[in-house]
Amino acid sequence: MTPERRWTSIRHPLLATALPTALAMLAFAANSLLCRIALQGGRIDPASFGAIRLASGAAVLLLCMRLRRGVPVRAGGDWPAAVMLFLYVACFSFAYLRLAAGSGALILFGAVQLTMFAAGLRGGERFAAGGWLGLALAVAGLVVLMLPGVAAPSLDAAALMALAGVAWGGYSLRGRGVPDPLAATGGNFARATPLGIALCVLSWLAWSARFHADAVGVALALASGAITSGLGYVVWYAVLRRLTALRAASVQLSVPLIAALGGVVLLDEAFTARLALAAAAILGGIALVLGSKAGKGRAGGRP
Repeated sequence: MTPERRWTSIRHPLLATALPTALAMLAFAANSLLCRIALQGGRIDPASFGAIRLASGAAVLLLCMRLRRGVPVRAGGDWPAAVMLFLYVACFSFAYLRLAAGSGALILFGAVQLTMFAAGLRGGERFAAGGWLGLALAVAGLVVLMLPGVAAPSLDAAALMALAGVAWGGYSLRGRGVPDPLAATGGNFARATPLGIALCVLSWLAWSARFHADAVGVALALASGAITSGLGYVVWYAVLRRLTALRAASVQLSVPLIAALGGVVLLDEAFTARLALAAAAILGGIALVLGSKAGKGRAGGRP
């Protein structure tokens, strides 16, 4: 029985929804922690980490597809989505060379949500006054986080993480409504893997001295791809059918905070006043937007 079927076969409402949702959020936050641990210790270079993450994620997702009974193994997805997935993984990996786990997750999450909100506005969605206030608050929180100062993250690393967020937001929007999310994600991971390998080759040609990996670094990359990405997505897709869109978006507010607390506990990272203020503004603003959408306008119109 695949993890997808295992979760949906649980009948108790709490176990069928709350438990897998919590596990999925822990998996998403663990991606930041695993990447930061691997790169901070110099155990692996970011290009190799990203390529191994993509390849192992593809392997697990395709295996889960094969284990589904009565469903033919047919990878979905498309190349534009795969390119966006690759950009997300590559920028994510390089950004964490100089970002703390909490700051990185907060920038990533803020960029993802702002990208999707912008797409919604362009597609005809309308916000009530509270939604516009929340959007302004979230943008202000990102500005506060990036203001010059001792506690400010590296500007180029933050820009890379923001780009990763935009790419993930675009990837999520492109995959909205696909009939088989597991097959689409598996296919996109498989397509993105050669791009990750190509980046490794280019990285080795340009910076051969920085191209390195030890057993611990490879193991961390494998865990990120196979467990917290591959299996994490399987569990998330299984529980999504039990959540409304609003609840699905809301529960993801927990990811940056989990990553920040994990960074404090596992990596001795400081939870600064600036980070706390930025987190309150960004997550509070996004919560306001999620709670005050007023529907679609006449023009008509997800991660």
